[in-house]
Amino acid sequence: MAGDTAYSIRKRAPQCAACERPFEDGDTVDTRLFRGAEGYERRDYCPQCAPAPDASDPFSHWKTVFHPPPPPEPEPVRRESAESLLRRLIEEEEAGAEAAIFVLAIMLERKKLLVEKAVREEEGRKLRCYEHRKTGESFVVEDPELRLAELEHVQEDVVRRLEGDGERGEQGQSRESVKPET
Repeated sequence: MAGDTAYSIRKRAPQCAACERPFEDGDTVDTRLFRGAEGYERRDYCPQCAPAPDASDPFSHWKTVFHPPPPPEPEPVRRESAESLLRRLIEEEEAGAEAAIFVLAIMLERKKLLVEKAVREEEGRKLRCYEHRKTGESFVVEDPELRLAELEHVQEDVVRRLEGDGERGEQGQSRESVKPET
């Protein structure tokens, strides 16, 4: 028997199968499932149009209360990935983004997407060299040697940028970075 069963999901109809009157929130709906040639067929009726219980021998039947489906959720704002944000910040050479670039590189290193290959001291700055595990690209990132007190503000800045709040406006002008309170 299990081999010839057609599994399927049938949605509740928004209107009566007989009179085609749209169901309203709170209406009683008489639902009938029938076996058809191509699987199960569902028919939803208003109480006035529902066939007698023994009519046409449904496979199953029940009564329910109609509630309209919720509106579709709005498309989420496309969040920028850590990798694409890192690339964008490096390419744009945005002033004040050094700490965010460093935190993004560390995030990608923890995700095993970037591999640290070397650390160099140059002109009093610590530079970390990373290699992209998949593409072989090299990234040189300055280590701003963040203090613990600074880290929270930088993390907030990175989250804001990843959520799209740090993107450039329509005129191509950069929005101001969040400055830590003093």
